[in-house]
Amino acid sequence: MFGLNGIGGMLIAVVLLLSIVGFLGTNALLVQQREASNYYKIEAQKDIPMIDKATQAKVVDAK
Repeated sequence: MFGLNGIGGMLIAVVLLLSIVGFLGTNALLVQQREASNYYKIEAQKDIPMIDKATQAKVVDAK
């Protein structure tokens, strides 16, 4: 269809795949660096409900 057979098509495919891997790898590194100092903070620790035996029977376990 496109006529990209042989070595030329293989080189284009390899360059395209390597550029995609490089782009995604660079973005993953940048996101990791940006979020490394963004810690979770529990605002109202006293408002978190405890699960006791009566409440545990009502909890739906998604296994």
